[in-house]
Amino acid sequence: MISTTTRPAERPTDRKFRIAGLVITGLVVLFLLFDAAIHVLNVDQARQAMIDLGFDPNLNYVIGVVLLVCLALYLVPATSILGAVLLTGYLGGAVATNMFNEMPLFSTILFPVYVGVFVWAGLYLRDPVVRSVMPLRRA
Repeated sequence: MISTTTRPAERPTDRKFRIAGLVITGLVVLFLLFDAAIHVLNVDQARQAMIDLGFDPNLNYVIGVVLLVCLALYLVPATSILGAVLLTGYLGGAVATNMFNEMPLFSTILFPVYVGVFVWAGLYLRDPVVRSVMPLRRA
């Protein structure tokens, strides 16, 4: 059955949330696109970082492609929640790798957590469905 109902008019606060969410999403995506690009292109710094972390530097391409797929899913509105979940898993792997290699806590180990917070903040602000599923309540 085809629905003929229209969407209610967007409230001014919804519009502001959406714009803020798009800005945050854009910044996160630019950062992660850069990260994916240096992996796919297998630049020397990425190769050396992989060696320092104990990985085969030939895995750079695979890691970059996985990140690009997660980003694509995150950017498509119909799959944005799946993309955010997959990015969270990807970033969790980075946290585990940094912990395994005994990196500094706030500057290195938790950096992927910070990125993950921005991934979800951008999605939360730009998608009213996510806000309805995960409402913020005042105590």
